[in-house]
Amino acid sequence: MTKRTRWLAGAAIAAPLAYHLLIGFGTASASQPVGAASAAAQPAGVQTFPDKQAFFGDLHLHTTNSFDAYVLMGTRTTPEDAYRFARGDTIQYLGQPIKRSFPLDFEAVTDHSENLGVFNQLDDPNSAFSLSDIGKLAREGGAANFIKIALLITSGKPLGGNADQVAASTWAREIETANKFNEPGKFTAFIAYEWTSMPGGANLHRNVIFKGDKAPAPFTAIDSKDPKDLWTWLSKIRGQGYEALAIPHNGNASNGLMYDWTSLDGKPIDEAWAQLRATNEPLSEVSQNKGTSETHPALSANDEFANYEIFDKLLLGNTPSKPAGSYWRDALGRGLVLQQKLGVNPYKDGAEGSSDLHGGLQVSTAQEYGGIAGANLGGGKLKGDTAKEQLGLAPGHTVGLNPVILSPGALTGVWAEANTRDALYAAFRRKETYATSGSRLKVRFFGGWDFSRSFVAKPNWVHDAYKLGVPMGGDLPQARAGKAPNFVIEAVKDPLSGNLDRVQVVKVFLDGGKQQERIFDVAWGNAAGGARKIDARTGKLAPVGNTVDLKTGKWDNSIGAARLATVWTDPTFKADQAAVYYVRVLEIPTPRWSTLRAIEFGLPLPKEVAPTIQQRAWSSPIWYTPIRSR
Repeated sequence: MTKRTRWLAGAAIAAPLAYHLLIGFGTASASQPVGAASAAAQPAGVQTFPDKQAFFGDLHLHTTNSFDAYVLMGTRTTPEDAYRFARGDTIQYLGQPIKRSFPLDFEAVTDHSENLGVFNQLDDPNSAFSLSDIGKLAREGGAANFIKIALLITSGKPLGGNADQVAASTWAREIETANKFNEPGKFTAFIAYEWTSMPGGANLHRNVIFKGDKAPAPFTAIDSKDPKDLWTWLSKIRGQGYEALAIPHNGNASNGLMYDWTSLDGKPIDEAWAQLRATNEPLSEVSQNKGTSETHPALSANDEFANYEIFDKLLLGNTPSKPAGSYWRDALGRGLVLQQKLGVNPYKDGAEGSSDLHGGLQVSTAQEYGGIAGANLGGGKLKGDTAKEQLGLAPGHTVGLNPVILSPGALTGVWAEANTRDALYAAFRRKETYATSGSRLKVRFFGGWDFSRSFVAKPNWVHDAYKLGVPMGGDLPQARAGKAPNFVIEAVKDPLSGNLDRVQVVKVFLDGGKQQERIFDVAWGNAAGGARKIDARTGKLAPVGNTVDLKTGKWDNSIGAARLATVWTDPTFKADQAAVYYVRVLEIPTPRWSTLRAIEFGLPLPKEVAPTIQQRAWSSPIWYTPIRSR
């Protein structure tokens, strides 16, 4: 057994406390807002798109400089490797050449800021850190030692010794590396890090993304575990010329704290707190390796697609995470309530998707993802018991977390004028973004009052949509007397993935001061038997069908549609009700990664998860706010 496998097996089996350091470490099996930029401001020679183009990337990835990736996963993949792989280069991984199926347009390496790069000193057995007490624990390995280290790291206390100097040096190298790989118009690399607060085991982590080519020393969870203090720091450095934003991730594992009614100190949210958050957190991570944070069946009982890649436990053990306050859709509704009360919406968040993979390599397809320690990309295969162990398929499996419930990395789609830091960051700020579960779906979403039913048939409709309405992330103008808002929607399939099953509009609104939700199927593709329709009795759209062969993993695009476009008018609109709308696009069923790996290794299909999934995308919302009575 290798040292890496020993850490995985020992720590996971005997250490629920190390849970958060095991999960999510899938490796490759390989007015104008702050920071906005116009197309005219782009560097010379960079192609610009007046009506914007969809760019795809990841804003959450860990390399060897993260403690958990280095110690628990044995990750030696560097930020340089991560950027090369992301932009489409062939790199060496586990002794063989590998390459993504498609290059990303942008990436942010977000290593944990706490003790950044400190444990890499273990590479030198004679270093002062290797000879220190904590270094000896790490080198000895074993579950008990790992628990001690995990306790220290998550306590928010500094390690002492030369940790501060090593972390500062590592941060300087990460800045240098991001700048080295940033190529305006070709590939965008953001300077970034992860702030790792986990009070009481609840996940309150944020990824901090910088706009420019410089960044100060990170504000870490050692400085404070309260997100309010992080936002205050972001506002402070903005005054010093450093523009940055924070993106919360894994609200699903926050035990209700990520989108709570109170601040971390238990006080009701006030206007100042709400404004501080709204200024510094325009986006939320809706999907990633450790589950989807859109919604939960307990919160959306009437949503037949709410049970998608659910991970509803805390990250410090096998303890359920409270659904209320932990999911994005719930947060959108809470934001409407708080807006009505305070005049500010702290949870006015756009949609973002990322990976949180800890192997240093971003993979987002079922074909390339190999599980927690899989090396499937490029033809390398795990064998026998090792394959069963990492897939959670071994008989009598006792690992606290079964890796089979994890997912490949998600992606963020961004509508921007160019593939540059300025243009992409401006899109983050205005929330013209959407999340996908890993596919490169293209989703357009505009709202307004003057779109005709035949609007999407016009040859230049996108250009006109920007003139007549607002894109995803925007606010509808005030209501027109006697009119309901209409929305222009287009979804186009990923060339490498499944056809489209349907397009839905999710509406969250206030009725009598309480948040409510409704889901509308607004466009759909054909089933195998031809056209399908909504059942008048149940109000549900007939299923699209399933072409997946569970013996071979093969499927086809004989059902669904390659493109769906429509103009939809809200039949339930009331001018005095605050509301927020977003689009959800579902693909036809395709095999889940665990099904493909089980077939590949000749193993039974895991019973803990469905054999097929419907990959999807979630747009950033469009908000409607009634005129407040005085």
